[in-house]
Amino acid sequence: MTQAKHAFLYGLFFSAITVFFWGMLPIALKVSGNFYDPITLTWFRFAIAGVILGLWQWRRGSLKEFKLLEKKHWGRLIVAGSFLIINYTTFVWSLNYLLPGSAQLSFQVAPLFLALGGIFFLGEKVHWKQWLCFLGIGIGMLTFFHPIFGESGQGSIWLGVLIVQVSAAAWSIYALLQKSLFKHLSPSNILLAIYAYAVIVMLPFSSPSKLSSASVEDIWILIFCSLNTLIAYGAFAQAMRYWQTVQVSAAVVLTPVTSFILTELCVYLNWWPNSIFSSHADSLSLLGMLLVVISAIYVQIMSAKKH
Repeated sequence: MTQAKHAFLYGLFFSAITVFFWGMLPIALKVSGNFYDPITLTWFRFAIAGVILGLWQWRRGSLKEFKLLEKKHWGRLIVAGSFLIINYTTFVWSLNYLLPGSAQLSFQVAPLFLALGGIFFLGEKVHWKQWLCFLGIGIGMLTFFHPIFGESGQGSIWLGVLIVQVSAAAWSIYALLQKSLFKHLSPSNILLAIYAYAVIVMLPFSSPSKLSSASVEDIWILIFCSLNTLIAYGAFAQAMRYWQTVQVSAAVVLTPVTSFILTELCVYLNWWPNSIFSSHADSLSLLGMLLVVISAIYVQIMSAKKH
């Protein structure tokens, strides 16, 4: 087997793991919402991931990077951490109003927010074809949610969509701040610092004592949510070693589709029937989802061509 074929298969394997875990995450978060509030759930995720990542970085001898940081870098870390906290908590909150797949699809506006941030803060330029893609994402989302137009009592769904937009905007600001820190810290150390900051800041507003009254199933779901980010981001980093950025990005855009498939599978198997429901999407809604996915993929292709 040639080296190129090896690289393709490894890239495919790690990309598939990334998409699967990110696709499953909103389902697990929605189920967790039955026994943990968004802040407590996010606190647990940061705490468990922080401990594991901290031990890993310590064993590798990578913690010495922090000694070289200046005050302004610490300030950026705090601001980036604050926006990542908003991103995590608001996404969990949105699942009170949206199905997992709908939340993931709504989050595809993140590239638009990231592009706007690049324009205003980094002086980057956006090609007109990319603007067409962003328009396609907007039209696709409106098409996907078309069944609720004109129906009464659907305000909660629009509230969920709005909350996801806040989550996507917060993530985009975090990503821009993270990019400005790459010259001083590795991505793993940036996350480690943010996890530690979040655990301290969120502790007064969380309720860790709820763990004592949780069932075994609840605890396992919490552990899955906590490990999910580490596994998904680890697989994502590995995929980037074997595939070009545009290939990995295009694969990750399939996350909403994965969420829909996994949601329908959970419904079919009658798992968590009180939390997970079928989307009952019609053909026009599925066409809207396809338009969002294709537009998001093309944005990544255009971005790769620019570099």
